[in-house]
Amino acid sequence: MNFINDGTMKIDFVITELFVGGAERCLTELATAMTVAGDEVRVFSIGSLPGGQQSLLVDRLQAAGIEVESGRADSIWQFPSAKRRLQDWMLSSPADVCQTFLFHANVIGTWAAVSADIPIRVGGLRVADANPIRCPIERSAIKRMTSVTCVSEAVQSFAAKRLRCPTDKSIVIPNGVDVSRFSTGNPFDWTTLGWPAETAAALFVGRLHPQKGIDLLQQQISAIAPARTNRKLLIVGDGPDRDAIDRWCEEIGSDRVQRMPWQSDVAPLMRACRVLILPSRYEGMPNVAMEAMAAGRPVVCSRAEGSAELLSHDWQKQTFDIGDGPAMANLANAFLTDAARANQVGEINRARMRNDFSLPAMVDAYRSHYRLLRTRRLDV
Repeated sequence: MNFINDGTMKIDFVITELFVGGAERCLTELATAMTVAGDEVRVFSIGSLPGGQQSLLVDRLQAAGIEVESGRADSIWQFPSAKRRLQDWMLSSPADVCQTFLFHANVIGTWAAVSADIPIRVGGLRVADANPIRCPIERSAIKRMTSVTCVSEAVQSFAAKRLRCPTDKSIVIPNGVDVSRFSTGNPFDWTTLGWPAETAAALFVGRLHPQKGIDLLQQQISAIAPARTNRKLLIVGDGPDRDAIDRWCEEIGSDRVQRMPWQSDVAPLMRACRVLILPSRYEGMPNVAMEAMAAGRPVVCSRAEGSAELLSHDWQKQTFDIGDGPAMANLANAFLTDAARANQVGEINRARMRNDFSLPAMVDAYRSHYRLLRTRRLDV
């Protein structure tokens, strides 16, 4: 046994990559907070470490004194060497707990942890992706996990149904959000985009991928951002659909819709928008919706996984059935045409994030779960 006598633990976090994203932010918050609590924490990315602005999370981890290593696997052909590198890294300083996040890390990380004889192996399910190729592979890895953390009850149900993970083996730990980061500071200045200062903007933030349902925004553009009004649509992000979306934006006109590339800090945009729209076809627990709520903004969110936990307090006014574009537009217009209503709902949303989805609560839930698993193992 390697458990440290004073109750602290040695924890290896393994993730697919460390580009700035929801799962990656969660890992960073956990790793830094647990380091402050006295745990010995290390982080391993299966993929190469990012550079430039995308190195934000790596820089933060390293600034906290956390060792960050990479498997340097940027294609499927490099996964075997990444597993060997990860296994050697684990054996160099055996941990008590290995927590993995996302599909590739769940699979490669779990098998490496088995080979390295790490006693407690915790998988992390962040999204309900019913990929017919991935599900059987992840199902096999789950058999070797001690426990599985799920970001929402819907993801837990998905794990039970599609991955055959017993519910007594999984636990729901929702994401947390730094409310102060999103609720304070200056809002974005719309005039920098050539729009009026009083613009009522609908905001989308996310990966430009069919999963996110951006086609619904395109279908409903006349309702969301009619010509010759102060209502606009801003799309923020990059991804495989970027070029097609840029062509569409050009066709519609920059006076109604624009796209900005990935931003390292979306808080000013969140504070400035009238409403965030997220038409995803599947999720886990959408961090971008949590961030908008923390910024005091209303959201119009599809009823994808995680929406029930976030928006049960205002289900009818802020959620719509997946794929229902007209319903999405109607809900958004209720906020785009009524600033007072948007502000009122936004304040309720912010209170919900502060009370029920704080970062300290998330960190405490993970750490308590690890300690419980440790106790169970010691009692065997």
